[in-house]
Amino acid sequence: MATIRESLQKAMHIDGAIGVALVNFESGVCLGTMGGGSLDMELAGAATTDVVRSKINLIDQLALDDQIEDILITLGNQYHLIHSFPRHESVFSYLILNREKATLPLARTHLRSIGRSLSLDES
Repeated sequence: MATIRESLQKAMHIDGAIGVALVNFESGVCLGTMGGGSLDMELAGAATTDVVRSKINLIDQLALDDQIEDILITLGNQYHLIHSFPRHESVFSYLILNREKATLPLARTHLRSIGRSLSLDES
């Protein structure tokens, strides 16, 4: 099992990674952040809880028997990839990628792997 810090480090090794946050969407609290450069990853991760909550609310209103896997926000130079972890239902990752360097399918594969090994019992 990987700690939060180890999971963040693995995410930062994804091609094109600029910054990453692990966030508890129920509380809006960042469990940890890494990278980001001039971007405030704690602010970005916490603010993204509104996006996740809104989508969960819509899924409930539409009575869909489903759950969020990923939410992708595409900017001119970046991808912002929100990925939920089935083993930790209240936690998601918020990964910012350089659009020229990243491969989305590969990033998603890495995030799934990180989610399977993530342990929230220790950080």
